[in-house]
Amino acid sequence: MAEDSNRPERPRVEPQIIPPDRSQHRSNWGLYGYTQSGGSHRLYVTRLGPLSVALLMLAVAAIVAVILFIVLGAVLLWIPVIAVLVVAAAIASVFHR
Repeated sequence: MAEDSNRPERPRVEPQIIPPDRSQHRSNWGLYGYTQSGGSHRLYVTRLGPLSVALLMLAVAAIVAVILFIVLGAVLLWIPVIAVLVVAAAIASVFHR
């Protein structure tokens, strides 16, 4: 008879749980902001008010405008190059005849 295919498969290897090191030796983690109290930090998250949302949208709009100006400047830089190539092709076609 076939095995029940809906039954979850048991893991082949049990995971190894390594307890935290309780010695005084700390590695380089102390240099990157972890405190001596075990490295836990409290993070406060709050709702944004209307003024905060407006300022956030203004900042996003400013970043988008800067990126748009950079891209537009790159496109406008190529207009004279393309114009020179078109004029050179037109002159070459006149002399080719």
